[in-house]
Amino acid sequence: MIGSRKSLNSQVLIRLITVILVCLTATVVAIKIPNPNYADALTKSILFFEGQRSGKLPPNQRMTWRKDSALLDGADKGVDLVGGYYDAGDNVKFHFPMAFTTTMLAWSVEQFKNSMGPDLQHATEAIRWSTDYFLKATNIPNMVYAQVGNAEGDHNCWERPEDMDTPRTAFAVTAQAPGSEVSAEIAAALAAASVVFKPTDPAYSKSLVNRAVQVFEFADKYRGSYNDSIGPWVCPFYCNYNGYNDELLWAAAWLLKATKKPTYWSYVKQNIINFKSGMESGLSEFGWDAKHAGINVLISKFVLDNPSNANPFLPYADTFVCSVLPESPTNTVRYTPGGLMYKSGICNMQNPTALSFLLLTYARYMKSRVIRCGNTDVTQKMLIRFARSQVNYILGRNPMNMSYMVGFGTKFPQRIHHRGASLPSIDQHPEKIGCKEGSQYFLSENPNPNLHIGAVVGGPDIRDYFADSRPNSAQSEPATYVNAPLVGLLAYFKAHP
Repeated sequence: MIGSRKSLNSQVLIRLITVILVCLTATVVAIKIPNPNYADALTKSILFFEGQRSGKLPPNQRMTWRKDSALLDGADKGVDLVGGYYDAGDNVKFHFPMAFTTTMLAWSVEQFKNSMGPDLQHATEAIRWSTDYFLKATNIPNMVYAQVGNAEGDHNCWERPEDMDTPRTAFAVTAQAPGSEVSAEIAAALAAASVVFKPTDPAYSKSLVNRAVQVFEFADKYRGSYNDSIGPWVCPFYCNYNGYNDELLWAAAWLLKATKKPTYWSYVKQNIINFKSGMESGLSEFGWDAKHAGINVLISKFVLDNPSNANPFLPYADTFVCSVLPESPTNTVRYTPGGLMYKSGICNMQNPTALSFLLLTYARYMKSRVIRCGNTDVTQKMLIRFARSQVNYILGRNPMNMSYMVGFGTKFPQRIHHRGASLPSIDQHPEKIGCKEGSQYFLSENPNPNLHIGAVVGGPDIRDYFADSRPNSAQSEPATYVNAPLVGLLAYFKAHP
């Protein structure tokens, strides 16, 4: 018995030593794995927006396979609505997600411009391409254009934006048919952009903030959802599922930041109470449709400097953190086995980029402050480390060993769900490709002929598996609102590798 026990103890000791050696080896290997080239990824993430441009392209257009498109937008209503962005792989201009994209691009620059280097100019150009357009879309008092293009018609075709012949109907919200969510988000975008341009172009900045004030007043005075006004055209693509109260608060918060006027602080403070039930049910939500977490993180900068105003903004922001971090006992978010934040639905990658941006921004605001999640203390370093893990996953540190940004790294998606990228460019194929003539390219298993550099696709499924398939739009389609917060993340990690 003694001999057997001695032998058993020896086996246990050997096994323990083996485990320790494996762990040490894994640690050494992990240390040796370099971080991705954040600077390269930043440049490409901004370049992506040039491939999404609608309208008359400028002489310095770098994504040269794209050409002028939709040059008569707004003509059906006798207005100029040329410009702006296509939201994803289609040819419709949905102003609700376009405005959120603009807000997040502006927040990225406002927070991280000192880390952008030569990319700063391109980032501000990307913002201005959108704000110039939104000044057109809000040019008539008590009217906001909310969409250009018939989504059903567009989605039944597979054609280049340069060729499209589907209806380019312009849809507006008015005092009689309101759309508070889309109007307030446009106001937020204009206000956020005004902060960006204030140091370099104060006249343009003033025009943006003045228009933001007008559009916000319209959104607040004539309350209602655009689901009820132009729902048949915006739904089911960009229906508003979370109500419009969060957009009103979001816009007011950005106007507070842009103007420093106490009236906006009073509005935010009063209405955070009036909209309490909606806020508390969506504290971990942030994206084109839900601004709850973003409001609290944005306001936290203001209230951290004025502790008497902390409630309820800091508790709400802390709850957001605790609902997201995997080590938190109150975490409500799922993760893939490889560690990517995952929420079911279309284009999952919008969640890790937007939520990671908020966590990184909040970490920079909170500095040495510690958040208590149950029995776990959460520090600034933990939030930054988590945000980095999500960015690294996107850029290639994942079970598929592939980058989900087109053109970054050696392995990336080749068949993204994007009309312009999947069809031969006009340079290669000058003849028009009609509505159904593009189907052969859509169904082809060949790689896309045009490299849409910087496009971040919807990403893998809950098991970390990615099917590089054009028809699988949930996984293979890029979107502007995925890239916009990623710009800020990449700028920070470029400066803090």
